[in-house]
Amino acid sequence: MQTQKSSVSLIRATSYELEALRESLVILLEPFGGMAAFVKKGDRVLLKPNLLTGARPGKECITRAELVYAVAQMVIEVGGKPFLGDSPAFGSAKGVAVANGYLPILEELNIPIIDFHGQRYQSVSENFNHLRLSKEAMEADVVINLPKVKSHAQLTLTLGVKNLFGCVPGKMKAWWHMEAGKDADRFAQMLVETARAINPNLTILDGIIGHEGNGPSNGEPRQLGILAAASDIFALDRAMVEILNVSPEQVPTVAASQKLGICPELANIEFPHLNPDLLKIEDWRLPDKLMPIDFGMPRVIKSTFKHLYTRFIKEPMSVYARN
Repeated sequence: MQTQKSSVSLIRATSYELEALRESLVILLEPFGGMAAFVKKGDRVLLKPNLLTGARPGKECITRAELVYAVAQMVIEVGGKPFLGDSPAFGSAKGVAVANGYLPILEELNIPIIDFHGQRYQSVSENFNHLRLSKEAMEADVVINLPKVKSHAQLTLTLGVKNLFGCVPGKMKAWWHMEAGKDADRFAQMLVETARAINPNLTILDGIIGHEGNGPSNGEPRQLGILAAASDIFALDRAMVEILNVSPEQVPTVAASQKLGICPELANIEFPHLNPDLLKIEDWRLPDKLMPIDFGMPRVIKSTFKHLYTRFIKEPMSVYARN
């Protein structure tokens, strides 16, 4: 159970222009003591954006490169050594990043980008003690989670907790959809346990422009003008569902964290800048129809084949070279 008040920093931010974005991030992190409160000299810092797909650049399906750039700069300035990592469903992390305009920032700041590899780690829950999670994420000194605000056709919304599913390597995602997807509550609990195991030091949510409707990739951009940050990922997600005017019970990951007693009540969260009611969006569009989480065996096989085809045939192998 929560014994200490969590703090969620919420501010208005309307621009990805680098100077303005940098100023917004300084204000956002000021209540926590700035980036130096999370990153010490010499720390290896994983930046975990949402690198879902390279297929819809400009549709705000992934975390903006400008946000990653600004955060990486702040990490470097306090002596940290940032690297990017993710495990997209199809293709490589670098392939998706390059398709979405990340290459200039990776080259300018000399930031490596890696595809995650798996290793079994003991989770808090005995029901999920066989979680296979990214070795690179689990062994980083600091994890900064950089999700995008999006509607989600299977989980209603994807926020901080869901973004860490990217720390489950490669096709293990499809198998988790099959293994736990028959029960939405169990699948959500698996996502919560993944977040607890990764235990990000800081989550900064990209809500300047979100992705509403039939997300996570088939919706449309929506100007929100919001940045959010917290060390408590569950408190951050709880605050965001309030802003989007969605009941916590509608979002399986939030409902699961509440049942486990690790998601604070809204009244027990401190908001050093703006309260959620000052940022409320009354007409955020959710998916037209929720899809089953369980892909089923035929889809898993098809997905696996597509993954192998994309990796070894359609994409040039140079895409996978390490920086």
